Amino acid sequence: MENWDEIRTAYQVARIGTVSGAAEVLGVHHATVIRHIDALEGRLGAKLFQRHARGYTATEAGQELLKVAQATEDQFAHLAARITGAATEVSGELVVTSLPGLADLLTPTLVRLAAAYPELRVRYVSDARLFRLEYGEAHVAIRAGGRPQEPDNVVQSFCTQKFGLYASQGYVDRNGLPESEEDVARHRFVGPADPESRAPFYRWLTQRVPAEAIIYRSNEGEALRHAVLEGAGLGFVALHLAAREPTLVEALPRRSEWDSALWLVTHVDLHRTPRIQLFLKALKDDMRDCGMC
Repeated sequence: MENWDEIRTAYQVARIGTVSGAAEVLGVHHATVIRHIDALEGRLGAKLFQRHARGYTATEAGQELLKVAQATEDQFAHLAARITGAATEVSGELVVTSLPGLADLLTPTLVRLAAAYPELRVRYVSDARLFRLEYGEAHVAIRAGGRPQEPDNVVQSFCTQKFGLYASQGYVDRNGLPESEEDVARHRFVGPADPESRAPFYRWLTQRVPAEAIIYRSNEGEALRHAVLEGAGLGFVALHLAAREPTLVEALPRRSEWDSALWLVTHVDLHRTPRIQLFLKALKDDMRDCGMC
């Protein structure tokens, strides 16, 4: 790729913020880094960096270049992983993504593997967006809801996460509990930031209470759980988390329709690599042993 060395240099300067740091990563003299930056800025006719005493900060044009370089770097890394995927050592980067709110399920396994395999580097990203496994944005995705249908992905059933509707004792003392499912509309609730959430328990909720009854919204599961604990309203909490909170009171008998299926998704080209197989097995074993799902 023409001028890729210059683009790669600019990417490292933007990522690290200093010429010396980029030179160390690239294994070149700092004068080479400056020469590449100057040549690239001249070719593009735009300033890519603001120079200051502490280093280099990317301009708006530099940020756009950074996005392109990051995507290209990731695709090269993905290609390298596909080519070397048959290697037997457990090493390199393991990128795992999930919806927000699953960190308590995944972190113990990830930390244990990182400690057991010093050459393994773990990156866990929680985000509502779907990461594109075919472009190497992640190696393993944990997804909820219906079975994922993307081509070239290997999909395995992980577990069913069970939820219940809870209130704090303080909320119960002030407002009581619903006497039946038909009585829920008179209560206050905490719920998702997105009113169109596809989580089965939130679909159940929006069918039974007006939007104004959901008085606290967030896209982060921990924030919602804490809002329930603080007495903001009734809210859905995963059973294994609710079991740790003695002040929570079950607001209604649990319904199986509130449960959410979780899926393990990997790309077919990387599915058999040692680090991914190790993580998948370890995660399944941990979930089975602790009964969290």
